[in-house]
Amino acid sequence: MALIDVVDMKKSFGNIEVLKQITFQVEKNEVVAVIGPSGSGKSTMLRSLAHLEEIEGGTIRIDGEPLVHDGVYASTADIRKIGRRIGMVFQHFNLFPHLTVKQNLALAPKLVKGEPIEKLTGRITELLAKVGLADKVDAYPANLSGGQKQRVAIARALMMEPEILLFDEPTSALDPELTGEVLEVMKKLAEENMTMIVVTHEMSFAKDVATKALFMADGQIIEEGVPAEMLTIPTHDRTKAFLARTLS
Repeated sequence: MALIDVVDMKKSFGNIEVLKQITFQVEKNEVVAVIGPSGSGKSTMLRSLAHLEEIEGGTIRIDGEPLVHDGVYASTADIRKIGRRIGMVFQHFNLFPHLTVKQNLALAPKLVKGEPIEKLTGRITELLAKVGLADKVDAYPANLSGGQKQRVAIARALMMEPEILLFDEPTSALDPELTGEVLEVMKKLAEENMTMIVVTHEMSFAKDVATKALFMADGQIIEEGVPAEMLTIPTHDRTKAFLARTLS
């Protein structure tokens, strides 16, 4: 059974159809890179998996449990239960500026799980060390670089101990020299068998780290396959044109 099973996902904003019967599966421990031009529906698809957008049709199952089935959502309690299995890292970090790094990491476990800060300290220390920021525990976001903020955001997502991590263009707001440090953390997570879906423009990450690539255009999955093959010898004309522009 696939860990993530999406069938005929449909979503519109007004009369604009953003997702047109999206169907794909993600197995446990897979790293899926989602590529494609801006406006192709990549971020909307990702946000729908995390229930940050509601779809109008189709089915999303997480480990066999339906988040939504044929356009009908599960109960609030079941949505919450499924949601705790999924973490998300956003393009613009979304850290609370008035909280320290430690307080940012502790916030969700305290609010959602009711865990006291005393119990969380060890996990915070461990995760900040994992992302190379053990010395920034008491820093405020304003005193961090963009790359450091994004690594804190990854650690924050890991605090909820998710089975699945979703990344929405995690390096697109960063200067090129800061991109590498974030991709290195993501590569380590992949090596630790974290199941990930990554919307990205970083073709080297897609080729070297991902186990599957999806190419989206016009609200549809146009092509999917093994990244090393799809990014080198794509079969669809839309994929060929996109890669020719992106890799030139």
